[in-house]
Amino acid sequence: MGSTIMTPRPAEQNSVQKKKHYVVKVNSIDRLTHDVLRIDTEKPEDYTFLPGQATEVAIKKPGWANELRPFTFTNLSHDSHLEFIIKTYPSHKGMTNQLLDLKIGDKLILGRPFGAIKYSGEGIFIAGGAGITPFISILKDLERKQSLGQNRLIFANKTKADIILEEDFSKLLGPNVINILSEEKIAGYHHGLITKDFLLAHIKEFNSRFYLCGPPVMLTALLNLLHDLGVKDEFITREKMD
Repeated sequence: MGSTIMTPRPAEQNSVQKKKHYVVKVNSIDRLTHDVLRIDTEKPEDYTFLPGQATEVAIKKPGWANELRPFTFTNLSHDSHLEFIIKTYPSHKGMTNQLLDLKIGDKLILGRPFGAIKYSGEGIFIAGGAGITPFISILKDLERKQSLGQNRLIFANKTKADIILEEDFSKLLGPNVINILSEEKIAGYHHGLITKDFLLAHIKEFNSRFYLCGPPVMLTALLNLLHDLGVKDEFITREKMD
């Protein structure tokens, strides 16, 4: 059973964006965790996106210019730059491994913005690992509008060292952030996987909106749990799964 996918209407995208690809220069590179990079780039003129959207990215160098991978924007559309927070997988020897060698001034190839994750009202965000990235832009946008309200975040990671922007989320949402670690037991953090009992212990009402993003196995499990708890598809926002 699939959930309702909220795909942006063409009118919500800047009509000037007719190019298929854009070349941008890397402005800065920061390491947020042991395997996560924050990459800041130039922003093409008239390039706009909605909070939660992504684009395809490739590295402009021999052998990699056609290796496009989807990454989420983690800043806001009105900013003068673009930002991506990307988990790398050095052992895979793939595109993200190449990003570890990226230098300021190197160039990336970007596609057009796309994505089905769009904020549609207060609710509960559930993310696994790098699946947090669509929610970063959404929560930044809500903060800018002073509309964070009672939105809540359940953030699942393997260890504390894997948590992306932990302090930032704590400042944004305070006690409305729940961190759960699957491979580490630390005081102040929940331990284990997100189960039906876990959800029942931390969510009072299941007639809320739910925003989901994470590995496919996690998404499938979460969808089954939420359906079992009576959450209807129209209240679940997520990316399409293959």
